Amino acid sequence: MKEKNISKFQEIVSRRPSGGRGYLLLLWALLGPGVIAALADNDAGGIISYSVTGTQFGIGLFIPLTFCLILVTYTVQEMAMRLGVVSSKGYTRLVRERYNKIWMFYLMAALLGENLITLLTEFIGMSAGLVILGLPLWGGVLISLSLVVSITAFAGYWVKERLALLVGLLNLSFIAVALVTKPSFHTIGRSFLTWSVPANSHNVILYVIALIGNAVAPWMIFYQNSAYIDKGVASKNIRLGRIDTLIGCICQVLIAACIIIVGASLFGKVPDVANAGPATIIAGLNTNSGFWAALLFGLGLFDAGLLASITVSLSSAWSVAEAFGWAKSLNDKVTEAPKFYAIYFVSAGVAAGGVLIPHLPLNYVAVVAQVLGGILLIPILIFLVRLSSDRQLMRNYGNSVLTNVMAWAAVALLVGIALAAIMNAIFPGIP
Repeated sequence: MKEKNISKFQEIVSRRPSGGRGYLLLLWALLGPGVIAALADNDAGGIISYSVTGTQFGIGLFIPLTFCLILVTYTVQEMAMRLGVVSSKGYTRLVRERYNKIWMFYLMAALLGENLITLLTEFIGMSAGLVILGLPLWGGVLISLSLVVSITAFAGYWVKERLALLVGLLNLSFIAVALVTKPSFHTIGRSFLTWSVPANSHNVILYVIALIGNAVAPWMIFYQNSAYIDKGVASKNIRLGRIDTLIGCICQVLIAACIIIVGASLFGKVPDVANAGPATIIAGLNTNSGFWAALLFGLGLFDAGLLASITVSLSSAWSVAEAFGWAKSLNDKVTEAPKFYAIYFVSAGVAAGGVLIPHLPLNYVAVVAQVLGGILLIPILIFLVRLSSDRQLMRNYGNSVLTNVMAWAAVALLVGIALAAIMNAIFPGIP
């Protein structure tokens, strides 16, 4: 007889058979929040930002920089995973208990504001992906919203996680698009030695900030922290959580690099790309690489927006529910956790409505969302480092010396890009 309250994850891990089949089942069980969060980090806004970056600057600087950021992404996500698994408490609740309600409300408000802008870019990307199929904008937005909301109709955390993983795996289409554009692998390899920027490039700093800001988004910490708790991962499974997180980070960087390569195939071929919409990039691909490249990119953009819309909305719902002590599990039905799901529905609905605002500068909004995310992340990350270093809270699972060094280096990096963003706003002429 099945034990009461045992999660599907623990059931598979504890009862898996020996041999090759057992290892496959273990791999299937461990893939989850780490992979989903990392793949969702390559959201519609990030894809637009990556492709615009490649279109404006090529690959010389941004491909190697993207691969360097894997250490930052893994360090932050691993701390968020470990904090949730060991404490069995959500991030906002821990800030309230270990510090005070003022900081909790500040972090929650900052997250909700950033998430709303991020969700706006997700629906921009999803609707653009459907418009290429001939749908009107309002139709694309309506279908996108319906799909984001529909996941709540399925029962249980495990089923919802498996569905999210399936959606995330469709991100692999960007690898196919990159290959279709016939990139020069010699040039890509050489970029790691030269780190060159095209002459007469402007606003390079802004796009570097956006790239770093997209590597670690605020919502990822809240999502990663709460999802592992909801999944039923225990302290004894931290090693599996780290493998899940590492696989996700590797996939995230690889796909991000492919998107920059796709954008670079349009280098010098798209006028005023910074102020154009994603439809302009899709049209450029259609002209230069053919219909299938454009179609795959559009579908990948839709898929990325769908996955990120689900995870970002969930991070908002988990954050608010933790703060007020509401029921908040994906194992609950809508009627069992109405306030939790209400936050989810409202977040998605408001963002979807924002897409219909006339003359919205779509690509600029996508880049700004990444920049703002990098700035807002600083206080969130500082609390994360302090909480995951707290031996009273974390017992023997607190940060190692190396983890603390890398974590505070990530904080210093984000402070640096925040200052750079402010300087770029005051002196926009600086390249």
